[in-house]
Amino acid sequence: MAIYIEVNFGPPVSLAAIQRAGMLDPWGYTYIYNPLAGGSGHERKDKFLVPLNTDYDLYSVGPDGESQGPLNAAASKYDVIRALDGAYFGLAEDF
Repeated sequence: MAIYIEVNFGPPVSLAAIQRAGMLDPWGYTYIYNPLAGGSGHERKDKFLVPLNTDYDLYSVGPDGESQGPLNAAASKYDVIRALDGAYFGLAEDF
């Protein structure tokens, strides 16, 4: 009898692929997920316009429900972000 194990070496294609579609943050907004496969050009960037992650972006738009691409944008101040490929989790304004 053969046993097959599926091994995934990259991020999921969507939150739905890991049964997390529609997952809400503490303020009732859905989390934003962007797998960065192929350099999509839509990655989140820090105040120096350097991408936050090399694998995927995952963030909450925070209590104000607003966000913009770079972290130095006023609407991104209270976003809760994942950065440095998971080494940082916290407020955008503190990164």
